[in-house]
Amino acid sequence: MAKTKGHKWEFKARFRRHAFGWKSQPAIKRVREAVSEIKKIARKDNTLAAEGAVLFLEKVSPALEHVDSSSGALGTAVNKAIEALVPVIAEAPADAKTRDGWLERLWDACQADDMPYIELLGDHWGELCASKEVASAWADELIGTCRLAWSPDPDVRGFFKGTTHCLSALFAAERYPELLELVEMAPYSMWHYRQYGVKALAAMGRKAEALRYAEGSHGLNDSPIAIARACEEILLSSGLADEAYRRYGLVAAQANTHLARFRKVAKKYPHKRPAEILEDLVALTPGEEGKWFAAAKHAELFDEAIALANRSPASPQTLTRAARDFAEERPTFALEAGIASLRWLVEGYGHDVTNFDVLDAYSFTMEAAKHAGLEDQTQRRIRDLVAQETFGERFVTKVLGRNLGLS
Repeated sequence: MAKTKGHKWEFKARFRRHAFGWKSQPAIKRVREAVSEIKKIARKDNTLAAEGAVLFLEKVSPALEHVDSSSGALGTAVNKAIEALVPVIAEAPADAKTRDGWLERLWDACQADDMPYIELLGDHWGELCASKEVASAWADELIGTCRLAWSPDPDVRGFFKGTTHCLSALFAAERYPELLELVEMAPYSMWHYRQYGVKALAAMGRKAEALRYAEGSHGLNDSPIAIARACEEILLSSGLADEAYRRYGLVAAQANTHLARFRKVAKKYPHKRPAEILEDLVALTPGEEGKWFAAAKHAELFDEAIALANRSPASPQTLTRAARDFAEERPTFALEAGIASLRWLVEGYGHDVTNFDVLDAYSFTMEAAKHAGLEDQTQRRIRDLVAQETFGERFVTKVLGRNLGLS
């Protein structure tokens, strides 16, 4: 360990206790920089990188105590850091003494984590143990306290920060019956705990029972998406892709954008036709048809894309970009995308719309019309469309009035 102790980590000085003010963006930046520094070292020295990861996880929560985390962005950044660093620690070729030292330090950090920021480590405890034997030893140490915390006796039970550490260790140690017995002691039906029961049943080959167990886990605050993902994985691992898609695939594939969600489903179910996936996703989200325009365009379902863009509001800027990008290659598609953009602008849709957005929509639509040989017809369509504007101060009319002879 002499080498690891002698290394100078740049992030160390930046993560002093209460090192950050209340603004979250500087803290998020430093978290990302620390992870990058550790991962860079990992390419050369896994054990040194693991020591750095442990050091970071010890320091991160005290350093962030005064930061405003109400937006959730900081917590997300720390969770992503944990997801990135756990494999670094777990896969490091450390001797028993070193790994025991890491685990003890991480345990102490978790117990002192009052905000909390690093509670996700508990879900990875079995992985961090890196062997069945170490995981079993930790399970032995924690299971008694877990049982007391979940005792039916109100004078005994209480909150224990090591609950998920214990469940994760039991799973890694392959002590599945004990794990199931412990989960059943939980005073509340919470997916955060019951997911371990699902994993245990699946690992024992009792997959049908695991599905029933998961489906019976819908507590008040439980995520149906997380439950769907667990069930989907069980069916996929059993070779039942069609059933997984039908029952869980569309719900499980949540993402930040509709396009990203479509891509997730298409990647996981390559045997499904893109048109079928798109149709099913659209049906699952009534009233959001226009938001699937980019997904349809990505799948080269151009007719469907235009139909969706006209069924419900779509981002005018997204539609304008399509008009710009396809003006020469697919002028008819580009023209209709541009007309749809102008329609939603006329009706008052779009975020932070400026006169440049309106001018771009008009110019790229007319460019597409030129390639399609439909300039006069398109000019008339746009004029008729804009002439119907009644929203607000008739912003589109003011911007395009001179171009269209409306002013």
